[in-house]
Amino acid sequence: MQAGVWPMVPQLGRFCHAPAPMTQDGLGPHDPSLSAVSAQHVIDMLTAMVRHPSQGGPEVMELERFWHPDFMWYGPAGIGTARGVEEFRRFHQIPFLNAMPDRGQHPEGTVHHFMAEGAYVGVTGWPNMQQTLSGDGWLGLPPTGQRITLRSLDFWRLEDGLIRENWVLVDLLDVYAQIGVDVFARMKELAWSRGYR
Repeated sequence: MQAGVWPMVPQLGRFCHAPAPMTQDGLGPHDPSLSAVSAQHVIDMLTAMVRHPSQGGPEVMELERFWHPDFMWYGPAGIGTARGVEEFRRFHQIPFLNAMPDRGQHPEGTVHHFMAEGAYVGVTGWPNMQQTLSGDGWLGLPPTGQRITLRSLDFWRLEDGLIRENWVLVDLLDVYAQIGVDVFARMKELAWSRGYR
């Protein structure tokens, strides 16, 4: 994006460099009870999110129960950043769910590693999601009907018992590679056509 040779479709969310926490703090002092409460809040939120669409519409995800009204969702380049429930749904969640409505239904071969310290919670897995690229396609990828995995890392910061910030890293290059798209080769061709040799 910065060099003007972005080889993928335009992202829906805003482009920005993900900032440090709004609170400008770090970890500590160590508080095991707060850490446990924060981790459970995130686990409950993730559990509610996978209820949709098999158990109902967007309301079954209970976003307002878990997320601050003005939360910031710092998505990866290719998806972009969103503020609040409406932008989150429009820029990321609806396209993602339309493309892969079976997400969360194929846990075999996936792993989740949670960590929590105070108001901060993280989860990673390599991969930690597996779903079928169907529906409307996703991020310009066609609905191949192929099952893909996601390798990602999420960090959340809670404030007054609600998620206020979420930093999301997804290995989108790996997603493209799984369906046979070489993003770096495309970028090289774009760079050459723009005179970067």
